[in-house]
Amino acid sequence: MDRKTTNYKAARSLLKTWVGANYIELSRDLIMPKNERINIERILYTTDLSTQSADALEYAAALARSFGAKLLLCHMAGSQPFYGASQDGQRRVKEMMVKHTPADTASPLNWETITLEGDTPAEVARVAAERRIDLIVMPSRKAPRAATLLDSTADAITRTAPCPVLVIPQGPDVDGILSSGIMFKRILVAYDFSGDSELALTYGLSLAQEFQSELHLIHVLSPAAKAIPREAKAAPASAGNAFHAAAKRLYNAVPAETHLWSEVKQVVSQGPPYREILAYAAENEIDLICIGASGAGFGLWALFGSNTDRILRQAACPVLIARPLRPVANNASFTARCQAAS
Repeated sequence: MDRKTTNYKAARSLLKTWVGANYIELSRDLIMPKNERINIERILYTTDLSTQSADALEYAAALARSFGAKLLLCHMAGSQPFYGASQDGQRRVKEMMVKHTPADTASPLNWETITLEGDTPAEVARVAAERRIDLIVMPSRKAPRAATLLDSTADAITRTAPCPVLVIPQGPDVDGILSSGIMFKRILVAYDFSGDSELALTYGLSLAQEFQSELHLIHVLSPAAKAIPREAKAAPASAGNAFHAAAKRLYNAVPAETHLWSEVKQVVSQGPPYREILAYAAENEIDLICIGASGAGFGLWALFGSNTDRILRQAACPVLIARPLRPVANNASFTARCQAAS
């Protein structure tokens, strides 16, 4: 047995016992290899039974049907539910399911309902970890382009979830996508060459292949750099130019076989990342934005006004926050983290 194999097995052994930041960092390389096809088997949909959550339910059901995944419908009753809230909530969730998802006897959905009581973000994270959820789908209460925060519950869930989170905005744009029968015609991946943006690209590639979508990649250079053209194909030939170097890395990030089943467009832009990404998404009628949970200027744990925060609040299309699948530590530190995010 060579040294490389021995080291690999030792690392895998550590992954079974470590929890928290060390586990997360190692799992990015060992559990989720670069550009590996994503397999979504379990989807968690969260709702407070408001009418605004119907769009998110349709997305969750459509994704579950496309991937053959089990759909867990989760009613969030809050920390002080009324008597009989669990039974009433599950009944109303079932009614929503019947009303807002078309019956398809050829490929019936496998789904169940549950009610969560207590601190909602912590409970959602706990259930997602225990049920080995691959994707959380949830609505955003804020209207697209509104210069306000997400509601506190949605914001806390995106910060503490142990798996990727798909946030669905309100508005006519969502209805148009669903009524056409095609969910994602154009997918945009915000790519800053960080580990989490690699994961965002992996999800973007998998979804683009599943729905035969156009795949757009954007990398944003800092405003301090020399003025540059937007389109990657217009890159100057100088290898020393920051724009040319970024365009080359962006081109190499996409596997060659991707071009066989998807039209790929790569763009290097300049300016505040959130502004450039939102502008590109609007100009090109993007149906889904994929971004990493952390990265160069994108950290969800950053202060108000971070790039990820602003994209979540202002995007007119769904936003997928990509993060490695991880277990949840059953200890006071994790609970405190969830409560702090609330």
